[in-house]
Amino acid sequence: MKKIFYILMALTALMLSGCGGSKVSGDEKLQLWIAPNQTQEEFWSEVVTEWNKSGNGMQVEVKTIPAAGSSEEAIMSAVASNTAPDISTNIFTGFGTQLVNLGVVKDLKEFDGFDELIAERKMENIIKNWEINGKNPLFPIYSNPTLIWWRGDLLEELGFEGVPRTYEDLYKISKAYSVPRKQYGMKVIGNKNWWSRWSDFIPYYYAASNGQQYIDENGASYNDEFGKAALEFIKTMLENEWSTANFDSQQIFFNGIVLGETKGAWDLAYGRTQYPEIMKSVKIGPMLVPAGMEVEKPYTLADAKGLVIFESSKHPEEAWKFVKWVFEKDELSKLWLEKTGMAPARGDLSENPIFIDFYKADPLAGEYAKYVEVGIPSAMETETIEIQQRMLNEMIEPIIFKTKTIEEALNDAVKETNKVIR
Repeated sequence: MKKIFYILMALTALMLSGCGGSKVSGDEKLQLWIAPNQTQEEFWSEVVTEWNKSGNGMQVEVKTIPAAGSSEEAIMSAVASNTAPDISTNIFTGFGTQLVNLGVVKDLKEFDGFDELIAERKMENIIKNWEINGKNPLFPIYSNPTLIWWRGDLLEELGFEGVPRTYEDLYKISKAYSVPRKQYGMKVIGNKNWWSRWSDFIPYYYAASNGQQYIDENGASYNDEFGKAALEFIKTMLENEWSTANFDSQQIFFNGIVLGETKGAWDLAYGRTQYPEIMKSVKIGPMLVPAGMEVEKPYTLADAKGLVIFESSKHPEEAWKFVKWVFEKDELSKLWLEKTGMAPARGDLSENPIFIDFYKADPLAGEYAKYVEVGIPSAMETETIEIQQRMLNEMIEPIIFKTKTIEEALNDAVKETNKVIR
């Protein structure tokens, strides 16, 4: 049903893309849509108030994305009815690709000052992973690398210093700690939902491949040596009962059922509120890599979203002027960090003086800042949900239930992924 909805919206959008006048009324304002999230609302409200008082350009009106089944549906409906805003945030890369394919968003690098803004924010390595069909239609707002939390107190009891960095490190401590059906080395696979691939196979693949995309212009490619290493890691942990696919509790990390679990920066506030004593001993480490792979900062998946400027905007240059003003001001990046706790998508978080005090006071958040530069969004594909559901059905579940070999699972998953994207 959702697929039919999107197809109808896409066709309508294409028919309407040339519609709309260019008359400007004296009281007209740029329309900015943002995520319906309290902390983000607070940030953008403060930013827009400052901008509107500055007299630097056209006034901006900020609104949350209208209520719908999802932000994506609300935006698509607006595009189809020619009521899209000038600017919208809360765009993830898969949906951004869909908007690009419809031809309804601007290529931001065509605006004056785009390259300079990227350079100022040290985003060169970040922005290359946000390209879609050779264009830069999305400006990354935040990037939350996927990292692994470890129970430092329990690791010390096992005589392990630091944090595990390789599969072999984890095998060693898992063997010492695990008790079947009671406690385990690490939660290595997420729940049986499509989005769980963002916390298991995909970041494992990024780390093992040193940042290679699992789907490129030639199609799915994760049935290679890196995909094999990642899936072999999952299989080894499950078969030795150093992990399981069926955790009953949601608090397995804090309860000591596992030594390690993949988490995001958004989990910090919850941990400090609910388990303040345990958080004092938590250590955060990078995504694991195969033995013998020496990488200081392994690549990982980034939970990340950005903004777009729509082709239907009557004032795209004014919209870009506002966007550029927001993101060239370091103090507003700091405000974002303070309001949301999410790392701004920039490559200088560990060296820019304006962020140093924040991360000194919050060293766990500082660990996430170190990996922003090597955080890669999920593949630039419109059918993200379907792709990752195929990964679950054809690859993850067969390994759990021992119905396929590693090679069969990878090949079948890649074959099904290519059916979706082609």
